[in-house]
Amino acid sequence: MSHPFVIVPLVILLVRLGLWLNKRRKASRGLEAAAAGLVPRAELVEVGDEPTDPAARAALDAAKAGDWRPAAAHLSGGDGDWSTRYSRMGPFSGLAATDDGWLRTWREEQPDNPQAAQVHTEALVKRAWQIRTAKYASQVTREQAMGFHQVLQEAEEMSYEAVRLAPAGDPNAWVAQQSIAMGQGWSHERYRALWAEIVAREPHHIGAHTSALQYWCEKWLGSNELMHEFADRAIAGAPAGSLLTALKLRAYWEQILRDRSASSLYRSPAYTAAVDAALLDLAAADPAHPGIVAARGWIAHALIENGRPAQALDLFRGMGREIAGPWLYYGNPAAVFDSARTKAARAAA
Repeated sequence: MSHPFVIVPLVILLVRLGLWLNKRRKASRGLEAAAAGLVPRAELVEVGDEPTDPAARAALDAAKAGDWRPAAAHLSGGDGDWSTRYSRMGPFSGLAATDDGWLRTWREEQPDNPQAAQVHTEALVKRAWQIRTAKYASQVTREQAMGFHQVLQEAEEMSYEAVRLAPAGDPNAWVAQQSIAMGQGWSHERYRALWAEIVAREPHHIGAHTSALQYWCEKWLGSNELMHEFADRAIAGAPAGSLLTALKLRAYWEQILRDRSASSLYRSPAYTAAVDAALLDLAAADPAHPGIVAARGWIAHALIENGRPAQALDLFRGMGREIAGPWLYYGNPAAVFDSARTKAARAAA
């Protein structure tokens, strides 16, 4: 019979050995990342968490300090590029979801400002989802569900004010209603009417299409068939450089996520063609396109799943510090993203 005074030191030794090996693995990955031209894992951030544009960072810092004016100036820019103007709202609506003092002051001083109304709508939507959490419906408590629907109703009411204030041609007040539509379970007929309002103003809005794919997927209010039909229709009518081709990669991921037996689709001719189309689309895109980091993330993931990890390395380099793509949906995005980058770097070595 083993003596407990012998076993305990042995267990401690094994734990320490495991920690040491794990530390060595992390250090090795860090060296590989540096050699491959990738930023260290410790510097990674999730896409959209930190504005990359200095003007946006300064405006966000000012808002945190209570000054809404730099945010107003920043959000009114974009020269009619509605996708870019919509993407600019993300950090500000995220801030307002937890700290809205600066936004309330802005709304009091400029009650008819369309950007302020749109940020207010998005902030309420984000606050509602924070209350609900990202858990499956069966795991959401009654209190969370009640709070979610109450705040989402406030968001819907605010969205109608944003629609009223929106200048001609601006689709973003309608784009913001898409998350409300999902949360409230709008019928297909009602959602299609909303979609018509969006595409009449901007037919290739990247944020709108990303949200729409979620509405049409099986986990929300659609099906695999409706989701793929939507993606195919959007891609067929899009110009080169729109980055809407990434919708097809997202659609496959959503399908396989819910049905692991369909993972063989990743090596199918249809999926390979979708990846190749996305690569061509990416090559034609403006480097300043608001969806370019997300597209790189989805295409990098697709290349790995398609058996072409070495081709993904340049995409990871292009993403810099930002984590984007399906890795965002895992419990530890930085860890799984870094693992994928390492796989691409080793394949390219």
